[in-house]
Amino acid sequence: MLNRLGDGALQAISRMMGTVRDALEKLVELPRNIKQALLLALDMVFVSAAMWGAVVLRYGDSYFAPGPSELLCAAITIVISAIIFLRLGLYRAVIRFMGQQAIWAVITAVTYSTLILASTVFLLQAEVPRAMPFFYWVIALLLIGGTRLTVRAYYQAKLRSLSRNVIIYGAGDSGRQLLTALHHGDQYRAVVFVDDDPRLQHSVINGLQVARPEEIKRLIGEHNITQVLLAIPSASSERRREIINSLVGLPVHVRTVPKISELVAGRASVNQIQDIDLDDLLGRDPVPPHPELIDRCITDKVVMVTGAGGSIGSELCRQILTSGPRELVLLDNSEYALYSVERELREIGQAVGSKVEIVALLGSVQDQRRLETVYRTFDVQTVYHAAAYKHVPMVEYNVAEGVANNVFGTWYAAEAARKAGVETFVLVSTDKAVRPTNIMGASKRFAEMVLQGLAQRETRTRFCMVRFGNVLGSSGSVVPLFREQIECGGPVTVTHPEVSRYFMTIQEAAQLVLQAGAMGTGGDVFVLDMGEPVRIVDLARRMIRLSGYEMQHDNHAQDHIQIEFIGLRPGEKLREELLLGSNVTGTGHPMIMRAEEECLSYGQIHRMLTELKQHCDSMDCAGITEVLNAVVSGFNSHEVRYDHVWRKQGMTARPLLAKPKPKIGPAVVGLSNVQELFPDKS
Repeated sequence: MLNRLGDGALQAISRMMGTVRDALEKLVELPRNIKQALLLALDMVFVSAAMWGAVVLRYGDSYFAPGPSELLCAAITIVISAIIFLRLGLYRAVIRFMGQQAIWAVITAVTYSTLILASTVFLLQAEVPRAMPFFYWVIALLLIGGTRLTVRAYYQAKLRSLSRNVIIYGAGDSGRQLLTALHHGDQYRAVVFVDDDPRLQHSVINGLQVARPEEIKRLIGEHNITQVLLAIPSASSERRREIINSLVGLPVHVRTVPKISELVAGRASVNQIQDIDLDDLLGRDPVPPHPELIDRCITDKVVMVTGAGGSIGSELCRQILTSGPRELVLLDNSEYALYSVERELREIGQAVGSKVEIVALLGSVQDQRRLETVYRTFDVQTVYHAAAYKHVPMVEYNVAEGVANNVFGTWYAAEAARKAGVETFVLVSTDKAVRPTNIMGASKRFAEMVLQGLAQRETRTRFCMVRFGNVLGSSGSVVPLFREQIECGGPVTVTHPEVSRYFMTIQEAAQLVLQAGAMGTGGDVFVLDMGEPVRIVDLARRMIRLSGYEMQHDNHAQDHIQIEFIGLRPGEKLREELLLGSNVTGTGHPMIMRAEEECLSYGQIHRMLTELKQHCDSMDCAGITEVLNAVVSGFNSHEVRYDHVWRKQGMTARPLLAKPKPKIGPAVVGLSNVQELFPDKS
């Protein structure tokens, strides 16, 4: 019998709680003005109840018959209290998110209401106890403030039940700001701080205990932690990597707040939680720039960037803009890419108050006459040539167009610069140009040799080139691909377990290009001391674990993502190199080297270019490969197997456009056509 009564009482309480919860949910869904009116009416009920309760509490008897003066006193207090509550903004704050300021507003409003009550009692000589205003203040504060705190606590508990438990690594100013931001959201619930500072450990900050880094593994298991948020924006790159390395093996997603430089510059705020920065994945310190070198070819000069809409080109433009050029000319053959980078640069310029004139031009680097016209019209002094096809398999599938763009685009842009009297011409090159195994790398090495040949001529233009490794985060880079595959649940595809690459960030690559332009004397090949190459599979494992997943062979009770090896793609090799030989010299920068490499005379280069042009025009991929084999050191035994047009022609009939290949030498078929293209050549 008792058990049945107990069960019935529990069910009744449960139904009552459900009714209250449903009522709160419906109340929240009402329009804001109606909710404010209802809350004001409820507060006036609380004011009335507080006055009655204050008298009853003082008399100790629930029976109290108010007279006319007491009723008038209560009416005046209610009306004026309503006006005060409205004026103090008690109904502008959202109760479920109200903070310290809103709580002080409630205390102030109740205090003013108490003063009004005391004044009317004194003036109207109401028959109430003298201590009645003091009891009223306490009761009104409990009713008006308590209901608000109860509603806020209910919603915070509801949000906590839906949010993910996280650890904030860093109990400094940024960590405390991040905690405050998380309190106002519904995605994350911080359960503990972690900090390296022994003075903060075992203390309590803003309601959270500060633990030691050694306790993270235990805390993850105890609190079902899903993410660790790094709030250490002022930490050095080395210290950040140490912390990240210590978290790699844990089954949590590691994310971070922006760095102190971004916070100070106003480009980000503490509550902008993001994935680990690309340079934190790099495994080495980024090369520090020398501002005086960057400014030498940019400040108060007319600067032009080809391929301005690409990954490297757009970053070059961003950094050039901060160095104060007189005018910045953008050239790209992609309308959308050019539109996007121009709009971004104008927004950056407005934000920093820059008055640099930005000119966006559509055009191809294979149009020499347009290039020369642009150089002369805008009186261009510095050119950064970033326009190129760089995706290795894509160039293997489109041999003739890839070579035409990379080789002849560079030649035409450089020749036009020489004729127009441009001061500095810098080619953005790649480590794939060293002993290349693919058409893209061979075409970039040929482009380097074109500039080396041009540098041998009498010209006021300084030609130089910058060679670096893979750029993290650029279009076609493995990092965006890996992130996309991880977000989709895998598998993460790696070409080969032993494949390795040199890596650098986009910002670092752009800084190197800008500095090289100032150090070049003519025909220089600059390379970066990039440390040790990084195995791609290690990078993939690192990204998987930092995203809170595990590999298939790990034993944690966590979601697994498999790494799948798909084999080397067309033209790829296991390891890249930066130098053809060991003959290098230092520069004005401690981590930038000048390579002394073999080159041909301009006459030899010109003959090869003429023959290569004929093969590209006829789409003779075998002839193109033959010329590249003859010119580029280390590029041999390459067969045309992947070019789509070449394969299709081979399967259907003999290439309709194929012509007999001329011999490599001075006597070149079609010389009259070359003279039409280059009338200044004899």
